[in-house]
Amino acid sequence: MVRQTRLIAPILYEVDEAAEALRLSRSRIYELIRSGQLESVKAGRRRLVPVAALQAYVASLGAAV
Repeated sequence: MVRQTRLIAPILYEVDEAAEALRLSRSRIYELIRSGQLESVKAGRRRLVPVAALQAYVASLGAAV
């Protein structure tokens, strides 16, 4: 019997994962969150960054040029 694995794309990243995805430091991610440039949500004690927020931030970089 072959076990099938389902891959589910994440919709929320932990701060470390968001930093890795954007190639930025954790502290820079927290700066962006504090300044309102990057949206985040709280889930209990955890701070999470929606994938859509990462995409919006990257799109805003092109608009700033």
